[in-house]
Amino acid sequence: MQYGERNWTEIPDLTRLVVVVPLGSLEQHGHHLPLLTDSMIGDEIVRRAEDTLGDEAVFLPMLWPGASDHHRRFPGTVSLSNDTYARVLVDILESLIGSGFRRILMLNAHGGNVGPGQAALYEVQMRYRDEHDLWLAFATWFTVAAPQIAALDMLEQKRISHASELETSMILALRPELVRMDAARGANTPAPSDVRSASRVTVVRAFERLSVTGALGHPERATVEKGQALFDVAVNEVVSCVREVAAWEPLAPG
Repeated sequence: MQYGERNWTEIPDLTRLVVVVPLGSLEQHGHHLPLLTDSMIGDEIVRRAEDTLGDEAVFLPMLWPGASDHHRRFPGTVSLSNDTYARVLVDILESLIGSGFRRILMLNAHGGNVGPGQAALYEVQMRYRDEHDLWLAFATWFTVAAPQIAALDMLEQKRISHASELETSMILALRPELVRMDAARGANTPAPSDVRSASRVTVVRAFERLSVTGALGHPERATVEKGQALFDVAVNEVVSCVREVAAWEPLAPG
């Protein structure tokens, strides 16, 4: 169910449902993918999830500006600073809470949104810390579906990275006319001890320090079939996530 297609008199009857806020970005995705890649993938996951969920949840429109300052050296990127992005999300959360919603799920499709997104949730949740029926959640689709993605035998790469085999496959499955496979090249910059994939540390770097093309991995290995399989597992896990949030009970007062 699309939130924006309802009128205001209908909203009070919908506040018992999970309201989903899709988060994307508008940023460079190498020489071969469109700037709107993350938002397009997130939108398609939402569209398919909505087909399954029907009236079980309410979906806001995609918030296409993301926190992408680390991509701004590449022309075309349109970014909100982390502070501004967090403030935007805080205001969205406050608006939904003010309308009566008590289960709000931010469904993210861009890695740069994670830090400010979680900061926004923390700020608002602390403001309403005594409201035991309020659940605010943040989920990134490729984290939610990470085990299922890793289990796909057809994939040479087992996790999402920027403009690589997986994202390229998904846009091939969705909008093949927008993909320039002749220009699909990743360009990885080696890091000591492969710190970018290590689980014990977090390393922050501007993206031009990671790739001269703006892409990572091996996008040239992308196929439509891989993209369809990725959409299937992503949608299944997002639907399960929404239903899980819907089933959460109010916390008992401390």
